[in-house]
Amino acid sequence: MAHLPRPLTNLRPRVAALTLTAALLGAAAPTAYASLTDDDSKTTVTSAPQSDETRPYIETSLLFGTARPNGGPPVTDKEFRAFVDEFVTPRFPDGLTVQDGYGQYRDTHGTIERERSYELILLYPTSQARPNNPKIEQVRAAYMKRFGQESVARIDDRARVDF
Repeated sequence: MAHLPRPLTNLRPRVAALTLTAALLGAAAPTAYASLTDDDSKTTVTSAPQSDETRPYIETSLLFGTARPNGGPPVTDKEFRAFVDEFVTPRFPDGLTVQDGYGQYRDTHGTIERERSYELILLYPTSQARPNNPKIEQVRAAYMKRFGQESVARIDDRARVDF
């Protein structure tokens, strides 16, 4: 006796369920596409509905490690807060956010380093991107020099903000 394939009617409920699941996941996941230019007319953003009160901003995150490559003691909370107070706040007095983190990276010797870290978040109008860029680079350079770091990661992204 020949082996006959199963009827396709058993697959219809599965296909319908998978299609519904994909549609729901796609609808729940907003998508954004943006470039970091000063000209907002070149930006296409597709995401959840925005309030009419939001404004175009840049969100810059800086990632500061605390382990010292020379083997010295890690940067303490007190030392990091003093750095923010003395060096970051004067350059960005309108506000900032600091979050505790934990990260890892491969150092220049190929070793995976794991360490406590800090994420410093700055929000500023897109019109301030050019004047803020040198200040952000000064912050990165000062931290690397003061605490003997190989790098401070920088992430820039577009945001719509309302305070």
